[in-house]
Amino acid sequence: MASNVSTARPAPNGIAALVRSRDLMLAIGMVLVVGMMIVPLPPPMIDVLLTVNITMGLLTLMVSLYVQRPLEFSTFPSLLLIMTLYRLALNVSTTRSILLHGQAGHVIEAFGNFVVGGNYAVGVVVFIILIVIQFIVVTNGAGRISEVAARFTLDAMPGKQMAIDADLNAGLITEADARRRRSEIQRESDFYGTMDGASKFVRGDAIAGIIIILVNIVGGLIVGVLQRHMSLQDAASHFTLLTVGDGLVSQLPALIISVGTGILVSKAATEASLGDEIGIQVFGNPRALSVVAGMLGSLGLVPGLPKLPFFLIAATVGMMAYFGFQADRRAAEEAVTGGAKAAEDASAPRGPENVMNLLSVDPMELEIGYRLIPLVDAAQGGDLLERITMIRRQTAIKMGLVLPPIRVRDNLQLKPKEYRINLRGIEIARGEVQVDQFLAMNAGMAQGTLDGLATKEPVFGLPAYWIPESKKEEAEIQGFTVFDPSAVVATHLTEVIKQHAPDILSRQDVQGLLNNIKQEYPAVIDELVPDLLSLGEIQRVLQNLLRERVSVRDLVPILEALANYARLTKDTDTLTEYARAAQARAITNSYLTPEGRLPVITLDPGLEQILGNSVQQTDQGAFVALDPSLAAKLLRNLQTIMERMAAQGHQPVVLTSSKVRLVFRRLVERKFPQMAVLAYNEIVPANTEVQALGTLNLA
Repeated sequence: MASNVSTARPAPNGIAALVRSRDLMLAIGMVLVVGMMIVPLPPPMIDVLLTVNITMGLLTLMVSLYVQRPLEFSTFPSLLLIMTLYRLALNVSTTRSILLHGQAGHVIEAFGNFVVGGNYAVGVVVFIILIVIQFIVVTNGAGRISEVAARFTLDAMPGKQMAIDADLNAGLITEADARRRRSEIQRESDFYGTMDGASKFVRGDAIAGIIIILVNIVGGLIVGVLQRHMSLQDAASHFTLLTVGDGLVSQLPALIISVGTGILVSKAATEASLGDEIGIQVFGNPRALSVVAGMLGSLGLVPGLPKLPFFLIAATVGMMAYFGFQADRRAAEEAVTGGAKAAEDASAPRGPENVMNLLSVDPMELEIGYRLIPLVDAAQGGDLLERITMIRRQTAIKMGLVLPPIRVRDNLQLKPKEYRINLRGIEIARGEVQVDQFLAMNAGMAQGTLDGLATKEPVFGLPAYWIPESKKEEAEIQGFTVFDPSAVVATHLTEVIKQHAPDILSRQDVQGLLNNIKQEYPAVIDELVPDLLSLGEIQRVLQNLLRERVSVRDLVPILEALANYARLTKDTDTLTEYARAAQARAITNSYLTPEGRLPVITLDPGLEQILGNSVQQTDQGAFVALDPSLAAKLLRNLQTIMERMAAQGHQPVVLTSSKVRLVFRRLVERKFPQMAVLAYNEIVPANTEVQALGTLNLA
């Protein structure tokens, strides 16, 4: 019998309940703000609300200083609107209290008497200066920055989306990472677009402040002279002083929030707060500080100028320069000491060395020049190692290949900005990147050129430019796809892995795959190995599939097809064709367009007959013994059709009969290694719409 058991929970304390009810608190606060405009408030409560206004202004400024990216303070536009409404409601309450009772609390009175010395004329001047600073300098600048940032962010969205798609297709990020980055781009565009409108609140608040103080001064004179029977001088002194104090205590937080607005929209994404960045970039150069100290000391010697402030500041800046030089000297000494210690350790006598370790060769290796070390150093912001980890993961998901660990090491024999990819100690690719610049690649959508270093994209040889970060948004607006240096190296590495996947797959890797399959499907492994096929024969079949970029992740259908036909033949080429038939649906889906069509190049029946009659069997497999001139003509015609398909945005796929599929693939793979060749029986399902875009013949 089931029983209901109730567990007693301690009642939440008041603070926890308030924290969990932030939305309710915000709704109540907005209602109270509206109520402030209607219900008269006593002066003590006005003092508290004015203090809250100053507190929120300072808090907003501090948060703007310490956030690393503007999106970390994405609620700022809404908060700016709420604070503006709150401040205007306070103006209504203080105006009502001043005109009705001739007072508005101690805060306003203190600002009127202490800040401006009880002189209302000085107070008016100070208030006007604050309004000028806020309205003309801060607000206009922040509004202009918001407008430009919003425009450039929206214009750069297509290029950023293309960069995300390129990283996703290259296997550098997962689908979840792509969704997160797309969402972040959308949030960024929404934020800057909203900030463009929110900056108008600040402008309107400044205008409202000017109008409110003028109305309050005129209203105070009318109330003082006509209703309270005060002299014009006394009414001007009393009510104007209170009005100026009210304006100062209201506009000071408004000015602080305006400064916070400008800081937030003008700062770039950094790994430190604004204070740390300014300290490093402005006061971290001892040479500049020493020059400034010398100039200040020279100004102190000029007759007529006060010596104390110049000499005092010169001495302070000089001390900062001295400590900066000392820090640089200690860093240099530590570097020299560390190098000497390493050399001493290297020259120290050692025991017998085990040379067997020297015989091991890394399956894959990435060598980099010394200028590329920041790309792999996490302390310097390098993310190449993380990208390599993601490449191994994506290779396993998309190709079914368990990539061995890729060793990354520096090589002083390379050029400073050069990298090299080795397979079992042999170089298979190399390239060169600029660490402090971005690669803008023209994928066919960009118009015009860029002011940068012209180069070739290392993977596909497309025209590209190395540009500084300041021109990144301009390049994206023009239609260029922009990559950072780590992405260039990672994309090149991904393509090299796809090209050399058959060479990477070893017998030990195949054994690991079979052991993994055996845990859930032991029957197929027990039947196939070693009675029907050896480990090496299965390896050659999988290598043939990977050579044509057929994924072997779903290994069970492949092994079952091998088990079905291994009794009939041991020829690995024939077994590969049977394995392809088992993966027909996956092969077809990989080449379908978004509309579900399969664009192909067909072979002329006469050409198919010529190829079929020219097939020869050798110890290395089946090949086509075709006249060299005919073969060259066939390749030229194929290239023409491929270029036409590529111009239409289609991936070249050749459709042939199963009899000549393999030999045709071997005929064209040297010139077109990425060419996909499919047989008619590999089109699954059978009702797939095949779109013939060209016919290959020898005419």
